[in-house]
Amino acid sequence: MKWSSDDPQQLADWTAFTSKAEGEKYVDSIENSFQNEGYLEVFVMEEEIAKDSLRVSFVLGEKYFWESISQGNVPSEFSKDIDPLTQEYASASRWMQNMIKEAENNGFPFAQIKLDSIQRKGNELSAVFNYDSGPLILWDSVKLAGDTKTQEKYIQNITGIRPGMPFSQKQLDDANQVLSRSPYFVQMQSPEIDFQIKKAQPTFTLRDRNTNVLDGIIGLLPNANEPGKMLITGQLDLELYHLGGQGRDVAVHWQRLNVQTQSLDISAKESFLFNSPLDVSVGFNLLKQDSTFLNRYLSLDFGYHLTMDSYLRFFTRRQSSNVLSTEPYGDVTELPDVADYRWNQFGLGWNWDKLDSPYFPRRGFLIRSEFALGNKRILENTGFPPEVYVNLDLNSPQYLGKAEIEKHIFIRPSWGIWLKGSGGFTQNENLLLNDLFRLGGLKSIRGFNENYFFARSFGYINVEQRLFFGENSFLMVFADFGILENPYFAPSIDKPISFGAGINLDTGSGVFRFIYGVGKSNLQPLQFSYSRIHFGYLARF
Repeated sequence: MKWSSDDPQQLADWTAFTSKAEGEKYVDSIENSFQNEGYLEVFVMEEEIAKDSLRVSFVLGEKYFWESISQGNVPSEFSKDIDPLTQEYASASRWMQNMIKEAENNGFPFAQIKLDSIQRKGNELSAVFNYDSGPLILWDSVKLAGDTKTQEKYIQNITGIRPGMPFSQKQLDDANQVLSRSPYFVQMQSPEIDFQIKKAQPTFTLRDRNTNVLDGIIGLLPNANEPGKMLITGQLDLELYHLGGQGRDVAVHWQRLNVQTQSLDISAKESFLFNSPLDVSVGFNLLKQDSTFLNRYLSLDFGYHLTMDSYLRFFTRRQSSNVLSTEPYGDVTELPDVADYRWNQFGLGWNWDKLDSPYFPRRGFLIRSEFALGNKRILENTGFPPEVYVNLDLNSPQYLGKAEIEKHIFIRPSWGIWLKGSGGFTQNENLLLNDLFRLGGLKSIRGFNENYFFARSFGYINVEQRLFFGENSFLMVFADFGILENPYFAPSIDKPISFGAGINLDTGSGVFRFIYGVGKSNLQPLQFSYSRIHFGYLARF
């Protein structure tokens, strides 16, 4: 079939169909599109040029416009946010569609609207809208089905669907999307709505994910204290999610980076505190840097869901640091690069999550940012000579900021790219080594020991090509590029690079990981004897 139209002339080339019914449907769709443009008198002329071929001509006739349309009995509170009508014929249908959407989102899912009292004057038309709202429908309680421990109160809080509020189709669509991206469960089917006695009860069918994590990693590193031998390091991650079906999370992370360096991170989160929009979390972190210093962090966070994708955090932290051994500093005449201090911080954080999956996403992006400031107080250590504190401002403001952007690109079903850019800075007139950011390792710049770098300011990019051979299984090759500033090292600017390869294998009950990387920096040459191997098994239950 091919078609054409008269003034304005339009032509379409031959199009093939598998049945006559498909061809007729195609003609009807073109005729409807001309009518929506205002050619109300359009009719079709057909010319059969073979048993299986047809030429169609559309005679358009006169084009009609709106002279005026009265809103009639349409509620002004529904129509005030809709774009105004124009003389274009199709604007009326668009206006009515938008009007119905407004009604559906304000408790009237059965609303109807039509044109009434239509009058014609030449090719100009006038009419009045006739609106029927139907019954006001309110939300009933949320109902859950499927194999899930999730509480109905949690679903009401995360979706905003609460009994007694007006029905909203947009709210239901948003709820469907936010639940499909939850790290706690998956939706087994689209939500069902049961309308009864002016009430709408949504039913969500969920199945809990295996979200809890038991992750153990063994690392093989060159032993700096005994050349020629390897040092075995370790890491343990225990994460328990959605306890009691209420979005309550608990996590414990422990790392042994080398013989004398260890870290411990403990956190707990309560979602929708007392059914309010606020999340609250507390955390404790400890870092022992060999025999040099001991850092401790205590934090209290309040989070607020601005939108389905946007999350705002307000937090306060108390950071303390103590020098473990003062013997090397007995003869110094000025404050050394480490000291005892206390830093009380107040800050703001913001996350924007557009990833398509909480685990191993294929598409989307994620933005995290944070800014904190507060007063730092340097404590006088009796192990240091008293003159190092003379003319030193022991109380001064200190601030920091950091951000990261993560992007997943899905090129083919078996090929994707992961990109991540991170940066940060911290500033104080008495900035210390134990104030600086710690970078290096699997979660930042690979090919180096964990927390290998100290940085006052930093920026780095991770690029990873992933070849998928399963939903969560892939081979990868990566490259990392960074630039770091450390005021206590000469030269202060370091530009580390690293590259490597690995595998992520989903075994059904967990994920096995093996990653090999080698890096180059001011302090580490590019040699395979400095390569890093990490392997481990992440079990989810």
